[in-house]
Amino acid sequence: MSWHPRTIGESVLDELRRFGRPGDVADVVAAWPEAVGEAIAENAWPARIARDGTLNVTTSSSVWAFELTKLEETIRDRLQARLGDRAPARLRFALGRLPERGAPEPVTDVPRAVPIVTPEARVAAAELAAPIEDETLRELVARAAAVSLARGSVRPLADRDLW
Repeated sequence: MSWHPRTIGESVLDELRRFGRPGDVADVVAAWPEAVGEAIAENAWPARIARDGTLNVTTSSSVWAFELTKLEETIRDRLQARLGDRAPARLRFALGRLPERGAPEPVTDVPRAVPIVTPEARVAAAELAAPIEDETLRELVARAAAVSLARGSVRPLADRDLW
């Protein structure tokens, strides 16, 4: 049995698709900073596109929401210039949580290690998972349990299968 993880990009696009037609939110997010300028982008960010085509934008304060509501037509025109027919039909501004800004600190020299799964841990894990009827699920639970049981002892991560 093998499990192939999806890329982060695939997962992000799937999440964005939940918030509107495929690609719409991603397109708006990409165009947003240039369309509205730095000051607005720091205080307002596209959240989702409603079924009726309205772009819901979260703002850092109710004052920003009020002011941007007055600028809706201008912002829509700027998005239209960049996105064409993919631009939202309407905008709605409301106080909400904005994404964190700034580049994350680079992670360096993180020791990579995996638990040492002993034959005893495998046997104990198999016994714990034995009551599970579904073979695939039983195997996955046994693997997870074996790793959990082996948590105390680790070795450096090598280019080999964890199991």
